Amino acid sequence: MSKKPELKKEEPKKHDHHHEHHHAHADAGGQMSIEEFHAQPQTTILPEHYNKELKKLQLRLVEMQDWIVSTKARVVVVFEGRDAAGKGSAIKRITEALNPRICRVAALGTPSEREKSQWYFQRYVAHLPAGGEMVLFDRSWYNRAGVEHVMGFCTDKEYEAFLHDAPEFEKLLVSSGIILIKFWFSVSDKVQEERFQARALDPMKQWKLSPMDIVSRDLWVEYSKAKDRMFQMTDTPFAPWYVVNAENKEKTRLNCIQHLLSLIPYVAEPYKPITLKPRKAMPADYKRPPISLQNFVPDYFK
Repeated sequence: MSKKPELKKEEPKKHDHHHEHHHAHADAGGQMSIEEFHAQPQTTILPEHYNKELKKLQLRLVEMQDWIVSTKARVVVVFEGRDAAGKGSAIKRITEALNPRICRVAALGTPSEREKSQWYFQRYVAHLPAGGEMVLFDRSWYNRAGVEHVMGFCTDKEYEAFLHDAPEFEKLLVSSGIILIKFWFSVSDKVQEERFQARALDPMKQWKLSPMDIVSRDLWVEYSKAKDRMFQMTDTPFAPWYVVNAENKEKTRLNCIQHLLSLIPYVAEPYKPITLKPRKAMPADYKRPPISLQNFVPDYFK
């Protein structure tokens, strides 16, 4: 059996969210606007470098998963941001190396009439993790602060109530022991439009371009104002927003995963190869049934 690649890794430690929250703002450029931030020259990463770094991070994600299981930790990661900002592709790179029974994705659709009559947060509570689980919310309760508000799917009263209730809801999650991490994927209108156009022309990606996405193209400012107000009300020391620069897809994924790992105080256990005993010998008196009794899928690609 080949040996597991050795990775240099700093000793994990518990994080002071308030401290990190402060530096997240400082590192983003002080008083620089988001438009000025995205207008800066964007660096890229070579494919071979990207694949190498992604592999390293995915190995660390497996170590984090082992820690979550062994400590019965409960982790919630919220993915929000502009349409076509790369939330789904980042989630895919996180989950593809992990056990789907431990790391689940919650991507809720339009609420039913019954769900609309419930407490707003109720349908999200049903997807919260038990001990030893991590749940990635591909969009979340913040739908109310974004698409529902901008598109008029909720009343002004419901909108204002959400902005005041969300921090209290999240405080309850954190005080119960849940590790809550919130990512906002930030992309410029120029790059978003390029991705929309690519989806419109690619039959493999057209399903990603929803009617709501098409309408949102003309509501950039309205969504910007909604995001600004949402941050003003819900960017708290106990549940801060972490903004991911989503201009470059590959770097977006790497930066998101690296920061996620930095926020979870996991301790990597020493790698222990599993030794498999030899299989039992097949009984001499057992013969498998003929394949003519089974419906085999043809070999279409000879």
